[in-house]
Amino acid sequence: MQPRIPRQSVGEQALGPRVDNDARLSAELAAVVSGARRRAVRDRDRHIDTAHLLHSLLEQDPEVRAVFDDGPEIARLLGYLVQRSIGYGLRWQGSVEDSGAVPVVAEAEGFSPLAARAMGHACECAAVRGAEPARGIDLLAAIVVDPQARAVEVLDRAGIETATVLARIENRLAQPRRSSR
Repeated sequence: MQPRIPRQSVGEQALGPRVDNDARLSAELAAVVSGARRRAVRDRDRHIDTAHLLHSLLEQDPEVRAVFDDGPEIARLLGYLVQRSIGYGLRWQGSVEDSGAVPVVAEAEGFSPLAARAMGHACECAAVRGAEPARGIDLLAAIVVDPQARAVEVLDRAGIETATVLARIENRLAQPRRSSR
């Protein structure tokens, strides 16, 4: 009889324990983390970085997509992110994404140090707002504040200013959240 739970691939095991079932994450954000994990494994990256997270957020989270202009911004962002595995991001391979601002402590979780800090910051911000669990828009806000983040580099290359993105996020968070029911 076949086991019901599929085995993790060697690549997935190398990325460390799974955090996509963290109670501090919304179901949508857990799906984003799973997508970022698959992307990192497929790209043969050692860690999930902020560019993996941004790519997964854009693909899976309508609230995050709504932060960007529907057509041109999303198309430019996805264009750069797709190019990552075919050349644009090759210079990132073999290096760890870290701003150097805080000592490296989170590598074991499968995230780059910067991505791990962003995940923690997203959960903290949601808790402060009293809106636990964290949502994709919380993570987007957390990854765009560090100028050393690979996601910020992608935004810059796409001609999108992080200050503009943060202002749009603040506006969205100030509005009452509509139920998806």
